[in-house]
Amino acid sequence: MAEEVQIPGTQAGAKVRNPLVVVILALVTLGIYFLFWYFFVNRELRDIGRGAGTEECGTSPGMSLVAVTFGVLIIVPPFVSIYNSFKRLNAAHKLTVGPGEAFDAGLGILLWILLSPVAMYIFQMKMNEVLVPPQAEEAAVTPAVQAGQPQPPADSGA
Repeated sequence: MAEEVQIPGTQAGAKVRNPLVVVILALVTLGIYFLFWYFFVNRELRDIGRGAGTEECGTSPGMSLVAVTFGVLIIVPPFVSIYNSFKRLNAAHKLTVGPGEAFDAGLGILLWILLSPVAMYIFQMKMNEVLVPPQAEEAAVTPAVQAGQPQPPADSGA
């Protein structure tokens, strides 16, 4: 299942989801899971922005959801919403991970139009990087070293 993490600076939590499971559930449920997932990732991005004191990561996940559902009637709003979600993801990436290795929003929307499952996979993969930055993963692996605790002697193999 998805791992719960705390968003720094807020009381809100977020889920580190398996990108492949996100894609499979969206396909199996004929897009119903996509709607829930889309709302929740946009809410998590908003909460990351709030924790950092900026609105750069979005303000209204509900409007993002409305744009991809009812906005289909006007054709343009879903594409704008998805493009903006990639921009929010990039902003959150800069806040949590730092500069570099963000995913271009223009490429993201193009990929979403041509291969939506691949775009969802990449989006969730990058979202997981935002929620658990690589330096946080390294810190979790070696907490004893950082705490200054003595390490057991290495086995010499003799």
